[in-house]
Parts: sequence; structure tokens; C-alpha cells
Amino acid sequence: MQNEIMGFISYLHNVKKKSSNTELSYKRDLCKLQSYMEERGIHSFAEITSADLHAYVSYLNDNHFASATVSRNIASIKALYQYLLAEGIVSENVAEELKAPRIEKKLPEILTMEEVVCLLNQPSGDSIKEIRDKAMLELLYATGIRVTELITLSIHDLNLQMSFILCRDSNKERLVPFGKEARAALVRYLEKARDQLLGGMPQDVLFVNCSGQPMSRQGFWKLIKYYAKKAGIQADITPHTLRHSFAAHLVENGADLRSVQEMLGHSDISTTQIYANMNHNRIREVYAKAHPRG
Repeated sequence: MQNEIMGFISYLHNVKKKSSNTELSYKRDLCKLQSYMEERGIHSFAEITSADLHAYVSYLNDNHFASATVSRNIASIKALYQYLLAEGIVSENVAEELKAPRIEKKLPEILTMEEVVCLLNQPSGDSIKEIRDKAMLELLYATGIRVTELITLSIHDLNLQMSFILCRDSNKERLVPFGKEARAALVRYLEKARDQLLGGMPQDVLFVNCSGQPMSRQGFWKLIKYYAKKAGIQADITPHTLRHSFAAHLVENGADLRSVQEMLGHSDISTTQIYANMNHNRIREVYAKAHPRG
């Protein structure tokens, strides 16, 4: 089974051009399936029946995995079996009848504009670390890019003169503008902090840690948690919270969904639609509170 899984992951990488995070997610899900089947004496995908797969889904539900996790596992299994069938490794697609559970979509956590300002103002000192942190937070909120995109940005992806960055997502590229606050923070970082952090080492990545190496996701996660606590923000925020806040604030202030979709890099506008729905909900709340007959 391991060989087939790795062949599938290779297919995702070379043919489908999936991101490394997507590949890891598929691999994790399928290795979990492999362990379950092998514990029951099943050692090849050709041996697995439709009943075996339904039993596996029941096992996930019985062990209280979240609906989103179960749904993602089912999607991974379905994608794998489509590959196995196309490669002639199995003679029938026993995953075809698997149905994902209904997922209740939760509205994303967003910060108010006041909270964002308070968060961005936290790294206000003159240390090289605070100068870097300020630039990273300002750019994240100014562009709405993903944290992976932020920490992998190259110095060559930054155009200060035109105030935009070039983002690469899988096999796609997009230009995202940023404003004067982010530009000022970036200029300060490049002039006063980056070379000191690098310590003479060559490095293409825009943001580096105190050892002159690229920032890690975990490092940035700790950074944003630290400044959120310092700002007195009660919500349990993550780097993605600033991405959601960026989009929600744009829509709230009149930006059209197509433009927001392009900046976020969403392939489907229905993903972006959630921010418009949030804005409609907020308008209804304001009306209910303010209208004399609301």
C-alpha cells in the first residue's frame, strides 16, 4: 500500500502541481487508512471492499473526528481510488459511493478594525526583531496573503516602487498591492534590520529569523500570539485571522468580490462569498439594533 500511496503523492506533485501542504494532508490521511486496513489483515488496495471503506468512515465517526476531518479523509480516499483505477492498480472504484458528512460552515474569526490597529501597533520599538515583526504584520494585513506565502516571499517578489508583491501559489502567480503603512514598515525593515539579521549571509527570502534563516510557520505563529496577548485581544487568533480580517474589511468598505477573490488567490468565488455574507449579517444586526421598528 505504501508504494501506491507514494505513487499517488508523486502524481499530485508532478502532474496536478499541488502544494506541499496539500500533499502532506493527502499522505497523512491515506497512511491513516493504510494503518487501519493492515491492522485488519488487509495489505493491498485491491483487497479493500466498499464495506471496508464504509467501516473505516464509521471508525472515524465513532472516534469523534470532526466532520471536516472525516470529509477531508473521504476526499483523499476518493482521489486515491480515481488514480488507482486510472493506473490499472484496482479494477473497480470501491470509494465511489462514499458520502462526506454535512459540514456546518462556521463564519471565520475576524478582528475589528480597532483590534487590527492595536495589534499592528504592538511592535513599536527600535530593535531589529520588532522592526521585522512590524513589517511582517503590516504586510500580512495589507495583502491578505497566507502565512506560507508570507514566509516564502523572496526579496525579488517585492516591488517597493509600485507597492505590490508577487505571490506564487502552486502553479499560479498573482500581484497583490499594499498601502503606505506596509510600505513604510518594509522600507524600515530593509534599511535597518534585514542585513543585521542576515549577518553577512546570502539569503533570497525576504523575512528571516534571528539566525538569518527563513522564518518558520511555527515561529510566526508564536510571534502573532505574543503580540495579540500584548494588545489585549481576547479572541484566539491565528495568522489566518488577519487574512480573514483583510477580506472582511475590504468587502465592508465597498470592495467588489472579484477583486477580493483575485487578491486572496481563491480559484472559486464561492469561497470569497462568505465575506459578503458576513457583511450582510453585520448590516442586519446594525438595523435590528438601530431601527425603531427593527
